[in-house]
Amino acid sequence: MIADRRHWSELLRDCETRGEPYVIVTVLAARGSTPRNSGTKMLVEAAGFAGTIGGGELEHRALSRAQAMLQKGLADQWTENFPLGEKLGQCCGGATTLLFECFIPESIAVYLFGAGHVGRALAPLLSTLPIRLTWVDSRAHEFPDPVPGGVHIVCDDDPVGVVRQADTGSYFLIMTHQHPLDFALAQAALEREDAAYVGVIGSASKSRRFRLRLAHRGMATTLIDKLRCPVGHSDVPGKRPAEIAVAVAAELIGLYHAQRAASDTPQGPAWKTLRQQLQESGANITDTQQLKLDTP
Repeated sequence: MIADRRHWSELLRDCETRGEPYVIVTVLAARGSTPRNSGTKMLVEAAGFAGTIGGGELEHRALSRAQAMLQKGLADQWTENFPLGEKLGQCCGGATTLLFECFIPESIAVYLFGAGHVGRALAPLLSTLPIRLTWVDSRAHEFPDPVPGGVHIVCDDDPVGVVRQADTGSYFLIMTHQHPLDFALAQAALEREDAAYVGVIGSASKSRRFRLRLAHRGMATTLIDKLRCPVGHSDVPGKRPAEIAVAVAAELIGLYHAQRAASDTPQGPAWKTLRQQLQESGANITDTQQLKLDTP
């Protein structure tokens, strides 16, 4: 793994911006002679890590445990005790209890096609939400300078190809400067059959034309019914770019909250399980013990 020379908190912010999972490893308890004190932290992501809990075999095993948690892809916690003796090839003589916390950022992949007036009003709103936003347009000069933080820009003459390569379960927002391109993008998104949402800006008449053309091309009614056009929350009126942007953002917020509620399951161990892990580790931890934080 590659060691990142930044402070672990800087890598954490980077992971959150990119929507990448990570594990925070904390020295929960330190007894006797140990390489680092209680409260020391290290952050591990798929490509590398930042910070250190002391190096050596202890850190190697901690990195392996963190990588295993990342591969499971579940938000979880785990505690483990490490006597710093012969088995670890370390002669400190003390013992360290490590807390592993795996974080899976709650974000959805959204592909915004079109950098026109509405797209430029919408992108800054979406950039503040738990969304991994990819903004696509063939016209480089239409993107604002600077681009909102955390937004991935794609300037491509083949936006339909971007649709086909998108992540499974993505949300597609289509608002380009050409109706034929809107149709081609909507058709490609629906044909994937795995899109969480396909929204196209436009009027009710545009929606009818698109649905008739899709049916004429042999698309199944079940797929055509997934097309959302006009796009946006109907309770938010107005035709100004900012008003349309708010309506679209409101609809997305409602959708991803509903999606999370439908799949919501308890995460991490119950307190009884966590307490048992702590007791088995030999850590002298009580309900009211306060940990020192390795803050920037």
